Amino acid sequence: MLSITEPTPFAACPQPFNLAAYVLAGSGAPDDKIALAVLALSGAERWSYGKLRAAALGTGTGLLAAGLKPGDRVMLRLGNTVDFPLAFLGAIAAGLVPVPTSSQLTAPEAGKLAQIVQPAAILQAPDVAAPTGDWRSIPLTDLRAMRDCAPVAPAMGDADRLAYIIFTSGTSGTPRAVCHAHRVVWARRMMWQGWYDLTANDRLLHAGAFNWSFTLGTGMMDPWACGATALIPADGTDPKALPLLLKRHDATLLAAAPGVYRKFLKDHPSLSLPKLRHGLCAGEKLPEALRTAWFEATGTGLYEAYGQTEISTFISGSPARPSAAGTLGAPQDGRLVAIVDDNGQPVPRGTAGTIAIDHRDPGLMLGYLDAPEATAEKRRGPWFLTGDQGIMVEDGFITYQGRDDDLMNAGGFRVSPLEVEAALAHFEGLHEIAVTDVEIRPDVRVIAAFYTAETELDQSALTAYAEAQLARYKQPRVWVRLAELPRNPNGKLRRKDLKLS
Repeated sequence: MLSITEPTPFAACPQPFNLAAYVLAGSGAPDDKIALAVLALSGAERWSYGKLRAAALGTGTGLLAAGLKPGDRVMLRLGNTVDFPLAFLGAIAAGLVPVPTSSQLTAPEAGKLAQIVQPAAILQAPDVAAPTGDWRSIPLTDLRAMRDCAPVAPAMGDADRLAYIIFTSGTSGTPRAVCHAHRVVWARRMMWQGWYDLTANDRLLHAGAFNWSFTLGTGMMDPWACGATALIPADGTDPKALPLLLKRHDATLLAAAPGVYRKFLKDHPSLSLPKLRHGLCAGEKLPEALRTAWFEATGTGLYEAYGQTEISTFISGSPARPSAAGTLGAPQDGRLVAIVDDNGQPVPRGTAGTIAIDHRDPGLMLGYLDAPEATAEKRRGPWFLTGDQGIMVEDGFITYQGRDDDLMNAGGFRVSPLEVEAALAHFEGLHEIAVTDVEIRPDVRVIAAFYTAETELDQSALTAYAEAQLARYKQPRVWVRLAELPRNPNGKLRRKDLKLS
């Protein structure tokens, strides 16, 4: 039996279509139902569906009145506040193309991304680093004033047209700009039962920031499209407060990377969360020991999903179909998935190969911005290649066998080692540097930098230099001086040989 699914075709996305209009409709939720609560220990900022819709569509009108034209790209340099989803959805409603970026990026890092997408404007919060370069900026005060404008009529059109651009790291060291179509949000409906068990009665708390693709979909677009309530911790919330916020605000679902669940259990060996139905996990592989520990502490399950920035999560466990031990889960209903060999042919079940998904999947990206060759490299016949290895067992579940590239996974963020190395290479006294992620204790990985130099370099100075050049999640946590870096006979770095002694 071959490693390929035989799904029932998923319903086609309606035409014409607008991602923002679909999300803001809330599946018919009443205008006075709470769509979003931004949580702090002192209280919550609540937004009803009616208020959220009016503010987002008003923002769309304001952006057009500011001289932006449909098709223009706008970069979001905003924090984890309601400003982010209002700007994101308002821009899409108006026919603009928003480009979310992490608020953790330094000015030079954000500047590199701006050079790639060439935005017509930067939507800029005062406490977020502005990208280097000469770009038009729309300050947060102006953006907030736009909420009171008359609502824009959503720009309807082909569901296959560009809706937004979001960045991922690539093996070249240059972040890739991933172009997503309006239809991507419709494809996410396959997750509602295939992963979440999401209903309009749920209150879903996502522990990540809006600008992460995991949060953008799972924490924002999906709950609203379903008519549920999204709960987001306010900027600066201490992670230790999340269990209290979960209980205080009656969260029924929790979504986070495995590291967040690990932190919960470290700080709270026993958790009382009477309204929580289960947890959702993505961003990095979920260890079975963590799944078991979470169940013992809370009495609820953890359901894992696998996807990438380029393709919405498409392999998952769910309450209706829990993952078999040691597996990622199974392809969701409607997903045509295979494990393929180097020629793009499905391999027999039980055989390792590359995890691949049909290139016609509605959740798949349009391609990388202005990079047709890089886009083509991800295709093999009818398949999009994830670059990750897996095995499909007889019952259709898929085990994860690791990456076939050098991308690192730091707390759920995929980071290119070449990007980190390029940022640190000019530190005075440093000869060569190579970075990789290492396991410092069971199931905990951090970025480690291995370098050569005449003498041991000051670690505090190295750390300070990294802080000035890189977002926190890209910064090495371990520094190791070597006599020489491991290389093969052709002089190529053997990154997999970099290990802590």
